[in-house]
Amino acid sequence: MVTTPNPALSRLGMAALAPESRVISTPWSRMVRGLALGQYPVDYNESLASVVGQAKDILLRRISRPQGYLLFALLLADLAVELCRPGARIDGDGLKASATRLMDALRAEKNPYYAVVGGGILFDAFAKLRLDVSLLVNAECDFAEEMLATVDRIQPDQIKDENAGNHGEYEKLFAYTSLFLGMGQAGLERKLIEGRRNYVREALGLIQTVPSPFFKGRGCSMLFSVLSAIGLDGMIFDDGTDFMKEVLDYVDRDDEISFPLRFPQPISPAYVKIYPRVTMLNAIAVSGRASYATMGHDRLAELKPLWAELEPPEKMHQGLYYLIALHNLGKMSQEIGGEGAIVDELVQYLDVVDPGANFFLNGLSHAYIVETAMVTGRLDAISGRAIDRIADCFVRMDATPLDRVSRAYPFAYDLNALGEVGEAGKLFEPRAAYGGASAFSWLVEQFSSDGQGEGSRILMLGNALIGLGLRLRGVKNDSTAMFDRFAERVGWTSGSVEADRPVARTA
Repeated sequence: MVTTPNPALSRLGMAALAPESRVISTPWSRMVRGLALGQYPVDYNESLASVVGQAKDILLRRISRPQGYLLFALLLADLAVELCRPGARIDGDGLKASATRLMDALRAEKNPYYAVVGGGILFDAFAKLRLDVSLLVNAECDFAEEMLATVDRIQPDQIKDENAGNHGEYEKLFAYTSLFLGMGQAGLERKLIEGRRNYVREALGLIQTVPSPFFKGRGCSMLFSVLSAIGLDGMIFDDGTDFMKEVLDYVDRDDEISFPLRFPQPISPAYVKIYPRVTMLNAIAVSGRASYATMGHDRLAELKPLWAELEPPEKMHQGLYYLIALHNLGKMSQEIGGEGAIVDELVQYLDVVDPGANFFLNGLSHAYIVETAMVTGRLDAISGRAIDRIADCFVRMDATPLDRVSRAYPFAYDLNALGEVGEAGKLFEPRAAYGGASAFSWLVEQFSSDGQGEGSRILMLGNALIGLGLRLRGVKNDSTAMFDRFAERVGWTSGSVEADRPVARTA
């Protein structure tokens, strides 16, 4: 049954969103970049916990000896479930051994980008599970410093996708973004600016190396949002350079710059223009400096004609970004009269856009609509037929070899979204579409030997499982001390129930 993880969403819609979900709101940030996993927590329930266990068992049938990031993800998801189970008792030695295994898995990851992203996730998870950060940073071991040093090993233009060779330091910029968020959550943000190196200044210095307005705007929006959340946003504006203005000006010149981009499926010019603009508008909102939305021209007004030009699956991708930015800027009524019209339009596309037609544009689109309906209090618009259509789409996702090898990518989005609305079990039950196998069993059975052909796409499944595990920490734990401080600074209030903060589990 489609259910909301927070009943207040049904009554209040986006006003009930926790601060973390207003800062980092979309599946792309979480499933692809590993930022802010485990949103929309629920009280422990065995059905959701069993999904994590089933997924791990199925994966291990095909990938018998997971290593590096995937091993880390499976270990962390398991630990989260174990710690959240009522009556859980893990002594100090057990917690120390678990922390060591997690760190060692990331130390063994050959790709430094994924090692650092995992480090950010680990610190973030420790904050959400109320674990003592001294298990990771102590007199014998400083895992934060290890991860900061690992960033130096990330080389430019290493992303193997349609735009290979044209990213600059985009990957290093995102690695810093993930690590900054995790260290801020763990109360270690001063380490970023008070040692022999100012890592925030170094991260901001990478911006000029990203040549595409599309990637610069989209990537910097997350860096700026994270710096605001951890309380170091002054360096964006007041350290000799106004980086927010520089990025906005660069995105404004995208027609003049005319940087060529390629995507797995044809994309409209409007999509390429709206994505960096709407994510930067949310970064403006998160920074609390709304005047940047009208600096030079009205940046909100330029979204409406772009929205009108988008194709249906493109609107499905961009709707949640658009609504979150408008909500955070307090401009929803003024700009579109309320979220209702856009949400009504988007949910209609669930019956029109085939999620199995391709892995990227169509394949990712339905997860966005499930989450959009959830955060706007409109889950009643998501029919059982729509959920079944999502669950059964992967067998049809075979139009090209790239679609076939990339199925894990949209599956992670759908597992995350369906998990949030109580429907993850649909992906693990026998289904006629897969000859009586479950969608997940069928998906994994299609993997190449040990998942070599699928490569990093499989790691997104790891992010989804970590997110599911962390969500079991309880409805009263929907925020952390860092996000509570941030919300107070910017004048946001959460629609969730306030609760005393549990004491940390220590070694």
